Amino acid sequence: MSQETLEAAERAMDRTLEALGREFATVRTGKATPAILDAVKVEAYGSLVPLKQIANVGVPEPQMLLVQPYDPSIAGPIANAIQNADLGLNPSADGGLVRVPIPPLTEERRRDLTRVLHRMAEEGRVSLRHARHEARNTLHSLKDGGDIGEDDCRRAEDRLQEIIDHRVKRVDELLAKKEAEVMEV
Repeated sequence: MSQETLEAAERAMDRTLEALGREFATVRTGKATPAILDAVKVEAYGSLVPLKQIANVGVPEPQMLLVQPYDPSIAGPIANAIQNADLGLNPSADGGLVRVPIPPLTEERRRDLTRVLHRMAEEGRVSLRHARHEARNTLHSLKDGGDIGEDDCRRAEDRLQEIIDHRVKRVDELLAKKEAEVMEV
């Protein structure tokens, strides 16, 4: 039973790391990556639709994204959605395509993005601690119910701490890597 609890906590922590990686990918660096536009939602066909569901995003050159809508008539709304997404990007609709030049980051903007990354990382750590808390509560319930002994509970808690220590270290590694990308001139 305690093993199942640890495995569930591990799965929850791994999902947190995956989500954090996706969040980090949306933070703009000086290079063009399609993930920058993952959070953009476009007013199309009467509702808000994620950009990646209605267009292909390519990187023809290091400082340019090229958005090719499946329906060329929605290039204008796509350009407006990118403009209004508060990403610091200035797209231009060119026929049925949308070109999105990636401007170089200023030193001040790099610092702002670093603060955003630290906030995201801390939210990830909080989520990891929450998973640990849930697992510890489950372990203590099992111990109190007589399903596992006190020694087994203690060993499971020690293993749980090892698991979270490893995941927190991974968060720090992801943060350091992304921070280096952002600060790279």
